[in-house]
Amino acid sequence: MTRMTAPWGPPIDVLPLLVREEQALIGVLSDLRTPEWALPALGERTVHDLTADILGRKLRRLSRDRDGHFAEGSSWVSACRQLSPEVLFAMLVDSTTQLTELWKHRDLDEPAAAPLWLTVARDYAAQWVLQQQVREAAAAPLLDEPEFRTPVVDTFLRALPQMLRTVPARAGRQVACAVEGAGRWTLRATSAGWTIDRGAATSRSPLASLVTDADAFWRLCSGTLPASDVGARVQVSGDPAVCEILLSLRAPECG
Repeated sequence: MTRMTAPWGPPIDVLPLLVREEQALIGVLSDLRTPEWALPALGERTVHDLTADILGRKLRRLSRDRDGHFAEGSSWVSACRQLSPEVLFAMLVDSTTQLTELWKHRDLDEPAAAPLWLTVARDYAAQWVLQQQVREAAAAPLLDEPEFRTPVVDTFLRALPQMLRTVPARAGRQVACAVEGAGRWTLRATSAGWTIDRGAATSRSPLASLVTDADAFWRLCSGTLPASDVGARVQVSGDPAVCEILLSLRAPECG
């Protein structure tokens, strides 16, 4: 029987992917010449900035969850511009495997406002998106194999039960999400709120539905899908309020 942690759905296990995702990024960065670290990415960011962001997220997570150090700050990426690509790369290499070591000794199902496995999955999703942006800026192939990409899609969809909590619906009503190249998910209204699970909707007339492909979906959720492309690449139908929520799905961990 699939273990459920309502309303979040069954756990997403990304632990086997963490080191491999890190190694894939190291492989791309190790092929760059020093001037290529200044290649432009999204907005005013560069490859150097994206790499600093990835490193900063890892170090903050280790500081908080391993070392119990809590401090706020927002100038990390700009501060890292003082570092050479060689120094930044060495720091990133030194950080590899540390998150895997942290999480494999923790109970990822321990009670919390949200399960710890979801925190790990959200961190993975954010780092994967940033790596995709590095790869696009460097004209490198995307890390787009389904084993890496599908957990990202799955993680982003887990925000929907909370986003739908204000939508009135009788118990049993469903919202269907079909993402080509990743799978199908169904949200169900219950007396306690909305839940989500993998698998196609059983209702012939869901309250609303979303149909798209994995590439368009992760770009939508990371805020990088051009507005002009949304209508052509992401189809929604059904209840207008739910459709609006589906199209507004954004991953705060990618901000």
